Amino acid sequence: MTDKPTTEEQMKKNIASILDTMKEVIINPARFFRKMPKGGGFIEPIIFVASMGVIMGAINLVLSIVGLGFAPSFGMALLYVVIIPVFAVIFGFVGAAILFVIWRIMGSQESYETAYRCGAYASAITPVTTIIGVIPYLGGIAGIVWMAYITVCASIEVHGIKPKIAWIVFGVLFGLLLLMNISGTYTARHFSGEMEQWQKTSQDFDKMTPDEKGEALGKFMKGMQKGVEKN
Repeated sequence: MTDKPTTEEQMKKNIASILDTMKEVIINPARFFRKMPKGGGFIEPIIFVASMGVIMGAINLVLSIVGLGFAPSFGMALLYVVIIPVFAVIFGFVGAAILFVIWRIMGSQESYETAYRCGAYASAITPVTTIIGVIPYLGGIAGIVWMAYITVCASIEVHGIKPKIAWIVFGVLFGLLLLMNISGTYTARHFSGEMEQWQKTSQDFDKMTPDEKGEALGKFMKGMQKGVEKN
């Protein structure tokens, strides 16, 4: 009689399986989606998405320690380890619904479950894109382009969409996301610079004359207005 694996052994096996899947999607997404089961339930892909969320949260925590994280404080970064997986699972269903509609319009006959599984396993690249995301502009661009490629692979291998059609449709959609990302990054960085400048100015605000205060406020508002107009 074969001994049943202990809880610890089973956990190690599950973690190894998740990491192997993540590696395969990153290295060869076309091959992964070609052999991916189109059914089998939601549990496995949900666990995978949540796991990617945990890894993303942990990476953000480490980045926050060295001053590169997205969280405003270490405590918030610690909280992200719990929050990110929850939101990843929730928005995974929303994203799958959007992909399901798009693929159906493109001619796919696959189910919502299959669309969810595609979106869930595409999240394998998110830990990597979280790291490269610290690079202004380039990080966001690389992440969006990479996700576009992953989505096209899923379209071709799972949904039977012709490569040319898949590239045109998702090229346009992700191209729009790319423009929005660049615009949003520029706006955020510009406003951040204006706020830092205002913070420095405000330290001596009480010592200024009324005319100097008015001039300082005018410069700040003008800078903000230019940022909005350029955006």
